[in-house]
Amino acid sequence: MSGTQEPLIEVEQLAAALAEPDPPTLLDVRWRLTGPPGREDYAAGHLPGAVFVDLDTALCGPPGAAGRHPLPDPAALQAVLRAAGVRAGHPVVVYDGGDGMAAARAWWTLRWVGHRPVRLLHGGWPAWLAAGLPTSTEVPAPSPGDVTVRPGALPVLDTGAAAALAAADEGVLLDVRAAPRYRGETEPIDPVAGHVPGAVNLPAPEYVTEGRFPAAEALRERFAAAGVTEGTPVGAYCGSGVTAAQAVLALHLAGRPDAALYVGSWSNWVADPDRPVATGEVPRR
Repeated sequence: MSGTQEPLIEVEQLAAALAEPDPPTLLDVRWRLTGPPGREDYAAGHLPGAVFVDLDTALCGPPGAAGRHPLPDPAALQAVLRAAGVRAGHPVVVYDGGDGMAAARAWWTLRWVGHRPVRLLHGGWPAWLAAGLPTSTEVPAPSPGDVTVRPGALPVLDTGAAAALAAADEGVLLDVRAAPRYRGETEPIDPVAGHVPGAVNLPAPEYVTEGRFPAAEALRERFAAAGVTEGTPVGAYCGSGVTAAQAVLALHLAGRPDAALYVGSWSNWVADPDRPVATGEVPRR
């Protein structure tokens, strides 16, 4: 597995890799938007050797005007990753409760800071259990890692309005939230309903099913139907940059490693009351 860069790893592949003399570093990032904390799931059972890393407090910065899950402080993130045993150039596998969202944000974050050999366990914790593989409640004490965090290795749409609007103008800006949220009919979390003007709605279930990704060709067809064709600049956002990270991973699988993540997403967009808000079915400016 050493040096691999593919976004996904299947359960059987991971089991084989964990039996090697120098296995990959395992990060358990189970998380739910409305709780309870993923650490409780981790304590009840996890992959042997996995270290729990909290999405809200370790992989993201404090919520605020930059969004509910903004970029982390690089120095703080480096300390977290080193404490979890992440070593420079050494493979990392991340997994979550099965929907693939928190793991995708962890995958994206590690890639964003320049750590390329990171993969997401396809199907997450449920797939591991379904395969009848061993679990543990033991909390490991990994040797400190030496990874160096160098932000900027993946494209980001910054927290200003200009970048997101430009993405919609010059290419395709995907809004991967549910259609009623995009249309502005309901907003269960953020204070304003609607979408970034010009954004195209492609709800996550249209390209991923319960955390499982289809083949690359099927993904290319689904993104192409939303206007993402070869050479078209593409960015993605959701409510706070977690589901959209999964969209970016799907775009990588479809052959678009240049896809940009709007990290702050809608929670950042509506933090500024002067930013325009569109509603309805059809993207418009």
